[in-house]
Amino acid sequence: MSAAPSSGLPSPQTNPEILYTGVFINNEWHNSVSGKTFPVYNPSTGEAIANIQAAEKEDVNKAVKAAQNAFQLGSTWRTMNASSRGNLLNRLADLMERDRVYLASLETLNNGKPYSAAYAADLELSIKCLRYYAGWADKVQGKTIPVDGSFFAFTRHEPVGVCGQIIPWNFPLLMQAWKLGPALATGNTVVMKPAEQTPLTALYVAELIKEAGFPPGVVNIVPGFGPTAGAAIASHKGVDKVAFTGSTEIGHLVMTAAAQSNLKRVTLELGGKSPNIIFKDCDLDHAVETAHFGLFFNQGQCCCAGSRIFVEDSIYDEFVERSVERAKKRNVGNPFDLNVEQGPQVDEDQFKKILALIDTGKREGAKLLTGGQRYGDRGYFIQPTVFADVKDDMTIAREEIFGPVQQILKFSSMEEIVERANKTIYGLAAAVFTKDLDKAMYLSQGLRAGTVWINCYDVLEAQTPFGGFKMSGIGRELGEYGLQAYTEVKSVIVKMPQKNS
Repeated sequence: MSAAPSSGLPSPQTNPEILYTGVFINNEWHNSVSGKTFPVYNPSTGEAIANIQAAEKEDVNKAVKAAQNAFQLGSTWRTMNASSRGNLLNRLADLMERDRVYLASLETLNNGKPYSAAYAADLELSIKCLRYYAGWADKVQGKTIPVDGSFFAFTRHEPVGVCGQIIPWNFPLLMQAWKLGPALATGNTVVMKPAEQTPLTALYVAELIKEAGFPPGVVNIVPGFGPTAGAAIASHKGVDKVAFTGSTEIGHLVMTAAAQSNLKRVTLELGGKSPNIIFKDCDLDHAVETAHFGLFFNQGQCCCAGSRIFVEDSIYDEFVERSVERAKKRNVGNPFDLNVEQGPQVDEDQFKKILALIDTGKREGAKLLTGGQRYGDRGYFIQPTVFADVKDDMTIAREEIFGPVQQILKFSSMEEIVERANKTIYGLAAAVFTKDLDKAMYLSQGLRAGTVWINCYDVLEAQTPFGGFKMSGIGRELGEYGLQAYTEVKSVIVKMPQKNS
């Protein structure tokens, strides 16, 4: 997941028109049943830019009913050829490519990420993800199984049913694609809640889903808040599976609601505090730049950010010096400027949380070397921040900051680093920088994380599974593994005749 150089990118729409603000059910736009709305903001200025219909329990009920009807045996969706489902996903990808500048601009307006990243990373990877799963649509198949006696046994991989999907605000378009791709390729129907901070691109994609030709009720989008719309999805008895990406705290609530309602299938992609281990035999220039990217990309708002950087003691001082120098050069400002690397945090709550954790780091004795303050005088911008002399038990080394705050720790031996890297409740990702293949492969076994990058970071392609160990979640997204959560395996056993009647 890397942003391409900004040179050669088409110019953004700096004031994209906001076209869709309603509840999307049965391929139609609705006002919320309650009539309530909520504002969404431009985090670069803090100004409200639109009022969105606030879906609640009754809206979710309507959406689930539409999804159930679309999933009924004999419906257009259920009788559609699998290859035709793939064609629809490809058509949706085509439409997103057609409107790529607009979608990237709308993402920048509502989320604050630099347009260059939205266009070159978020849109690029979202489109590739949909095309990847379009290719899987007619290749999901079972097995024939030899059994004792005169029987023919085979398995069918059938869609789970109505899938509730709750997506986060840090990568709105990409997380929407990660969820829709495998669900639709395998023939499920969807009720999706985008994050209340960033619903605009998800709602525009809803209209593209209709334009692509998906039957009514197959995808329904219900913007709203977690305690209302999100909770209604997680606890709804008509929802057969729920997928959630967000904080570990809310993941607990989603899983509890799912268990208490109807034992619906659950996948969770949650928080992280990922170790990035830098050995003295690494390519130091590459390690410094990649560690910088692995933390600061997307304003630090990445669940897999390399937020605990362990550096071998003999190169520690040089690594810290170079990292501070790189952070000071980071270009912060208007996210529509193609030369800007860092935009604002998504909202005031995140802004205040990050600054509070920076103060905690200073108070607990970490050495603040650059940054640590608000950037500018409006919007939710934070200076690129680097802490050195960080200890394992400090708050900033344990808690997920989710912001542009780099923490650099020192280690001395292979024996200590595995234990220290694993000493966290999380297990989403990790990285190792070394020229020693044996060292890298040893650590790839010892690190308890769903992804281990070696001499790279944030390589997140549609073909490779992504998910966490421990409290970083349950299940996997992307790749062939990402299909498993969206199918049920059915065994069919047929008695075979022993003689011609």
